[in-house]
Amino acid sequence: MKIAFFSEIRFASKVPRYHKNMRVEFAQMCALEADHYPMLDIINVKEQYDVAILLVGKAAPFREHISNIDVVNEARKFSKKVLWMQEGPHWIFQDMPLEHQFWHYNVLVSADGLLCENKTDIPYFKGIAGEDKWVEDIPSLMITDLIKDVEFQPKEEKVVIGGNFCRWYGGFDSYICARDLDIPIWAPSMGRKIKNEELIEDINYFPYMEWVDWIKTLSSFKYAIHLMPTTGAGTFSMNCAYLGIPCVAYNDLDTQINLHPDLSVNPSDVQSARKLLNKLKNDSIFYKDMSDKCRELYKQHHSEEFFKSDMKQKLNGLL
Repeated sequence: MKIAFFSEIRFASKVPRYHKNMRVEFAQMCALEADHYPMLDIINVKEQYDVAILLVGKAAPFREHISNIDVVNEARKFSKKVLWMQEGPHWIFQDMPLEHQFWHYNVLVSADGLLCENKTDIPYFKGIAGEDKWVEDIPSLMITDLIKDVEFQPKEEKVVIGGNFCRWYGGFDSYICARDLDIPIWAPSMGRKIKNEELIEDINYFPYMEWVDWIKTLSSFKYAIHLMPTTGAGTFSMNCAYLGIPCVAYNDLDTQINLHPDLSVNPSDVQSARKLLNKLKNDSIFYKDMSDKCRELYKQHHSEEFFKSDMKQKLNGLL
């Protein structure tokens, strides 16, 4: 099956397995052995494909340019089926100018099908694009070739929170829970990091880093909490599971409920999240069970082998 992805990123090639910044969408392209094109060049594609996947980015400047192109009809000139793929939470387009909201909607309804990030997103897209619309989830994925040496690294007595102090990541809530453990707290530096956040005395911040360096850094942590109210690809929960780090988070992410089911709480239930994090710290048997379980569940639900089999079945059903 020949597959092509289109996104705002400016490269035209396959994604190599040794790519050091193997983000989720790169891993998905790599596993499917798909070609990638800049979406702005979609009118120039000469090859023929079975499936074209349109990953429409959320950045405003990109939207300004791409909204002048009928991307679905352009893709139909060289592909049997055209799919729109979710990037960010399902509501992200509703923060955009009105004309971009309607352009986004028109792409959804005119595409042959939709790929979303979580099973919990499917009812939304079925509701907005039509009950008969083909909608499936595309599982989050890691290509592990460059990180096999860190899978079973010793864990240190420290906790990582999954995001910064803004509503998108819910870092404040994660921080309040993490303080209970009375151990070093660390946090990543994300694009939405707010001014003066590094003045918080009891948080250590990682610098911005590529994916491979992030996984190697994360591997030394014993505990993780990520009370992120924004439903996306769930990479943090997945990264933690691969490394055997129990992660407390909300249950509306596939990667969280699939990989850390006993540590998943309802959105906004900070009370339960706090109790579970403390239990991980104070109950060594519970901790080991959760660590072993998330490693095993990763192999079942988000390994490359599972991803390939799952996507082959879904795409063959569409074709």
